[in-house]
Amino acid sequence: MSDATCIPKVLVTKIGFDGHDRGSRIVAAALRDAGMEVIYTPPWQEIATVVKLATEEDVDVIGISSLATDHLIVPKLMTALREAGLGDVCVIVGGIVPDEDEQMLLDAGVARVFHPGSALDDIATYVRDAAAQVRQQRAASA
Repeated sequence: MSDATCIPKVLVTKIGFDGHDRGSRIVAAALRDAGMEVIYTPPWQEIATVVKLATEEDVDVIGISSLATDHLIVPKLMTALREAGLGDVCVIVGGIVPDEDEQMLLDAGVARVFHPGSALDDIATYVRDAAAQVRQQRAASA
């Protein structure tokens, strides 16, 4: 980012019924350690709650963690975000996502899928760059 005061704002959450949150807590801590503002929710969030938080907190990036099949409801989240006027927010998914489901997520508008073993530094770099792009797009459309 060109302006050092523009700290990326990230929402790290889990939607659906997957309660395995160790990975999302590790990623949230890594993003905080990389100097980002992180809003972390406990598991079992509803799509409407995630959209409300994203709106209230004016986030640049939403990170969704999935270790079960909850990534299959991410397309509904993408639709809800667009309907709420948040189509510019970058959404990434991390966790256990079968290869055959990854393209479905990308087609729905997810920017990137991070699989187990992804380096935390790579995730942080991607999120920082994505947040900068979101802010540039917002500034250009303002």
